[in-house]
Amino acid sequence: MLERIYPETTPKPRGPYSPAVRAGDFIFVSGQGPVDPDTNEFSYGDIRHETRVTLRNIQRILESAGASLADVVKCSVFLRDGRDFSEMNAVYQEFFGEAKPARTTVEAKFADPQMKIEIDCIAYRPRNSSSSH
Repeated sequence: MLERIYPETTPKPRGPYSPAVRAGDFIFVSGQGPVDPDTNEFSYGDIRHETRVTLRNIQRILESAGASLADVVKCSVFLRDGRDFSEMNAVYQEFFGEAKPARTTVEAKFADPQMKIEIDCIAYRPRNSSSSH
């Protein structure tokens, strides 16, 4: 059974997609960018700022599905400028700590030329899991 997840605490989709979809014990989070959930507008800044905003959005989506960043098994990180890798990586480490999911990072061109980062992820969280993080 598929469950489409539309959290109230995250930015609204800008297209015909779900912020996340739960398929069994897996949660697939759509690509998230630096969008302020309160205004639903982009929150541009340096790569550290945009990475924080993006990962907080992912964190909120996962929490609404009963999961956390510790449940993430795979991330894909898309950077407008590959030279931002080390700064992005420092913020990424703050959020994931020792969890260290598998990851791919690539340089990409975005539809919005001001956006510096987009991240999607896959988490694994059994529905009947009662352990806490």
